[in-house]
Amino acid sequence: MTLGFIIAILIWGFIIGGLARFAIPGPDPMPIWMTTAIGIGGSLIGGIVSRLLFGAPESFFFAFLGAVLLVILYRKYVQHRPVWGEGARRPPTV
Repeated sequence: MTLGFIIAILIWGFIIGGLARFAIPGPDPMPIWMTTAIGIGGSLIGGIVSRLLFGAPESFFFAFLGAVLLVILYRKYVQHRPVWGEGARRPPTV
């Protein structure tokens, strides 16, 4: 792996993770590395699902959906907050 490839993966993960965080209403305070990790993880999940369903591993749409799923799971199980509704817009308690 070259350094350029690793940087491209990190940038792609940050973009996908940021879009996924933007898609779910309410605040999701997390560090940049967590946003990037969610984007990369979502891309892996989306790539696997896309490969199983359509035979093509690359898809922005499935990467985005995988990252949205990870943001939902992060909010529910790490932040212990609802995903939608009235409680979704309040900041998480520490």
